[in-house]
This record gives sequence, structure tokens and C-alpha cells, in this order.
Amino acid sequence: MLTIRLQRTGKRNQADFRIVLAEKESPVQKKFAEILGSYNPRRKTFQVKEERVKYWLSQRVELSETVHNLFVTKGLVDAKKVKAFNIPKKPVEAAAPAAPAAATETPAEAVEAQVEMEEKIENPPAA
Repeated sequence: MLTIRLQRTGKRNQADFRIVLAEKESPVQKKFAEILGSYNPRRKTFQVKEERVKYWLSQRVELSETVHNLFVTKGLVDAKKVKAFNIPKKPVEAAAPAAPAAATETPAEAVEAQVEMEEKIENPPAA
């Protein structure tokens, strides 16, 4: 299956992208069928062969999320933008028990309380 996606070119820390038509499963930096345009995010330049893009869109070629959002911004596709990437959230650490309560506990009770806290973190109750 064919897809329209970005292929990174340019130097390190100076990204420049080609908009290419390629097989979905092919490696990103390898073989592609056709160059459809270019995009430079630093200068915000966007060049595309509109007639070729419209032809391939009429052939039901998929778009990558980023290319879809670029085409929506430039008016080549009439649709809403999609979420292109997900930033992973950091795991939330459990709050430490209150200091006055820990001072009155014996060491054995403190160890048991710590084990219970770890079990709650590892096996949260089903809601």
C-alpha cells in the first residue's frame, strides 16, 4: 500500500524534509516512488506539486499524520487535523506517608506499611 510521508534530509540539527510517495512498509530513508514536494520547518517553506498530490489523493493513497496536518493547513485537504504524536507521561510517584505518623510507628509496622504501599502501586484496585 502506498502512503505520502516525510523523508528527512539536511544536516544534523538543520532538518529539511521531502514529501514522498512510498510503500508503507519500506524503510523511511530508502526507496520511494515519487517526490511530491518539500518542507522546511525552520523557514516554514512548503512546496508541493499540487496536481500530483490531488491525483494520488484521488487514488486513495494514505497520508501520514504529519503530512495530513500540513495539507490541512495549506488547504489541500478538507478535514480536521489529527493528533500526530504522543508525549509519554512520567509515572506518578506515590506520596510519602506523613512524617508524624511514621515517628510513632515501630520499625516492623513501618516495613509493613511500606509493603502495603508498594502492593497498592503495583496492583491498583479495579474501579
